[in-house]
Amino acid sequence: MVKRACLALGSILLLCLLIATAVRPAVSEKRTAVSADGVEIVFSAEGKGGPALVFVHGWSCDRSYWKNQLPEFAKSSTVVAVDLGGHGQSGLGRKDWTVEAFGKDVAAVVEKLDLDRVVLIGHSMGGAVIFETAKLMPERVVALVGVDTYQDLEREIGEDARAQFLAAFRTDFAATTKSFVRGMFPADADTALVDAVASGMAAAPPEVAISVLENVFKYTARGKLQELKIPVYAINGDLYPTNTEAGKRQTYSFEVKIMPGRGHFLMLEDPATFNKLLAETIAEIGKK
Repeated sequence: MVKRACLALGSILLLCLLIATAVRPAVSEKRTAVSADGVEIVFSAEGKGGPALVFVHGWSCDRSYWKNQLPEFAKSSTVVAVDLGGHGQSGLGRKDWTVEAFGKDVAAVVEKLDLDRVVLIGHSMGGAVIFETAKLMPERVVALVGVDTYQDLEREIGEDARAQFLAAFRTDFAATTKSFVRGMFPADADTALVDAVASGMAAAPPEVAISVLENVFKYTARGKLQELKIPVYAINGDLYPTNTEAGKRQTYSFEVKIMPGRGHFLMLEDPATFNKLLAETIAEIGKK
């Protein structure tokens, strides 16, 4: 009798497993592409439908920062999340980690998947990266969505301030990164989230991260975004003020949505509100 009971229990567990597998959302598929300089780029892709949404992380982050967006938007669209070169699971071997090279990383993924109507979504430094991608393939990109970026497309940082900022990272990368990242959250942010993001970013390869910072400081999109006849959107927190008029002067079309009381990592701090605003933005893009 005990044996029969065990067999019955095993059958029930197997049935439950089969049911769970049948209803479980598709897991992001890990795939690879090769960037223009030969660096292997890892990305995840799931869902179907258009426009395709390509998510690009910021400095010293990776594609997991979009974990709260991919399953939601995969219900109605093709969604892709990229690990830029030197980040996450993507390859190393690049001598100079430039914004332009990152733009080619994303372009390689778009080409690998042969996506023809693409909304590029970039967090922080990813905002500059998606601009570079759009320059490479304007015929494929229908809009750019910056996430807590594009706050002031006319701002310039002095040479002394740049040097002082970089010196701290060269002296003690991990400690400086943790302090820097903690300052990008509001005072009432979830402590566990702050700790996880700060520790994760502080574990990035210093030689990559510092090279990226050096090149980000050299990079400017000023006077170039207007050349692309592509609408630009921004979903920003209010920790840093957004200069909307500068955005309108520097782009073909510029619209902003603000998440009050949120810091730099909007998609992690308040996924429900962020997803709602992103869905609204995508709907607006579809009407243009």
